[in-house]
Amino acid sequence: MTNPLCDPYLILNKVYFGGKYLKQAILDTPVEQLNKARTVKICYGVLEKDLYLSYIIEQNAKKQPKAAIKVILKIALYMLEFMQKHDYMVVDSAVELVKKLGKDGAAGFVNAFLRSYKIPQLPERGDEALSIKCSSPLWLTKKIKRSYKGEAESILTAPSLGVCVRFERGEEEYLSAEHIKTPFEKLLIFKNFTRDFNFLAGNYTFQSVGSVAICNAVSPCENFLDACAAPGGKSVLIAKKCKSVTACELHEHRVELIKSYTKRMGVENVIALQADSTVFKSEWENSFNGVLCDVPCSGTGVINENPDIKLFRKESDIVELNKIQLAILENCSKYVKPCGVLYYSTCSILPEENDSVVFNFLQKHPEYTLTIPTSPLNCKQTKFGLQFLPHISMGAGFFLTSFVKS
Repeated sequence: MTNPLCDPYLILNKVYFGGKYLKQAILDTPVEQLNKARTVKICYGVLEKDLYLSYIIEQNAKKQPKAAIKVILKIALYMLEFMQKHDYMVVDSAVELVKKLGKDGAAGFVNAFLRSYKIPQLPERGDEALSIKCSSPLWLTKKIKRSYKGEAESILTAPSLGVCVRFERGEEEYLSAEHIKTPFEKLLIFKNFTRDFNFLAGNYTFQSVGSVAICNAVSPCENFLDACAAPGGKSVLIAKKCKSVTACELHEHRVELIKSYTKRMGVENVIALQADSTVFKSEWENSFNGVLCDVPCSGTGVINENPDIKLFRKESDIVELNKIQLAILENCSKYVKPCGVLYYSTCSILPEENDSVVFNFLQKHPEYTLTIPTSPLNCKQTKFGLQFLPHISMGAGFFLTSFVKS
């Protein structure tokens, strides 16, 4: 059996120092299969609590440890504080790993730190206190607090409810497992779910409640464009209510993801193409009854599923993302037929990516009338759309609105 800190360290090393997203780092790292579930839990947990764990280290160490040692301490602290693992096992394993990495000089420090650290008092109040408590970047904490006031802590700490599975058929086979029903047909959230042969057979797929909610709001039509379609879940579900769906993506490898998805699900009315949705295609002008712009965004609504977002996303990114979001919406608005519908969505909870983008679009496009959709999933209605929030929307944070072309 391997050292229980070793596999998490190998994965997190790729995230912290290699810039890899956690899901990809897990796929790229050979790990001990017997304890893979534990390894994955530790990796997600460390990134989820990263800022808080850093605070414990900063407040207990007179001299800050080097980066690699800090990662080992974060893993050990997470196991001690959030997994209730035995002190001696965690401490001994951490020291063993330090030595295995050839950092014998730090072994004494790691041993002493883990045997003597204390949980520090948080700042009494204010943005910094909330940032540390929720292990959320200070810039994001300030934005959420400014936008949502007293709900900020609930939003920032809302957990993932589990694995969201959309069934095509045969869900009865899985109903004995612990699950939560959603407002959408054949969409269930399981506490634990292991992929089996029915996945490859197309009997079910993994699709978030937010993604399904967006598809639910789309009106049936003849010809539909999904402008930012990978990996293909929305295109496949929308294809149930539209005669033809064109699914486009910027990068060829992501187009292949869409093709693979549609093939697995047995869907034949989705056409996957490579295209830049910010660049005008004259042959698509006034061609589609419906167009969905599920644009690139900060991902701040799905941090509970992707905690590495807190490491990689910077406040300065929002300005550049706004330019892309508006460019996609502006360009794709030209593809909608008269009386057709343009849909705009993000997986963000920041108003500057949602209401602000919609406001700027409407200022330039009087030919479009705002028509805020409805949803069976609990949410808040803003001036320009529906804002779904993780603490009230079954763990999902996203925005959705629509416009009708006159």
